Amino acid sequence: MALVNKFARNPTLDLEREVCQRLADSRAWISRHVLTKQPADCIILMDRWYPSDAAFRRMVPFAEILQLNFERNVRTPDLHVGVVTAAEISWARAASRSRGLGSTVISKLEEHVACTEAFEREIANHGWVLCRNEGTIEDATMQIISEIYRVPGCP
Repeated sequence: MALVNKFARNPTLDLEREVCQRLADSRAWISRHVLTKQPADCIILMDRWYPSDAAFRRMVPFAEILQLNFERNVRTPDLHVGVVTAAEISWARAASRSRGLGSTVISKLEEHVACTEAFEREIANHGWVLCRNEGTIEDATMQIISEIYRVPGCP
């Protein structure tokens, strides 16, 4: 977290690359030491795996972040789901929390809009599942369940 805070205070390409490398290293560790110990017939839900984290990067291209993870043998999900909320709604939700936004990466609505739009583009470019988070939890849950059933090898 100290590196992320350092980057937030003084954003440079080298610092952002280092953040991305460390995040990829931690995902590689999780891939080797945690995911390999999970039962084969379980569904693992993970937030902030490399695609969603990459959406918050401004200088390091999305493809480079994916490559960092690939080079480290970070486990690729059987199903990529990008959960997206309209930036204005997401911003308002965060502002209404008692802790506020709490982000060291984004401090302005315009930045949040740009990240949201970039993430939506990458979801489309890679053919991942887009789940909108403006409706009911039931609607989103049913969408994800139906996508899970489409994954080869799922019941």
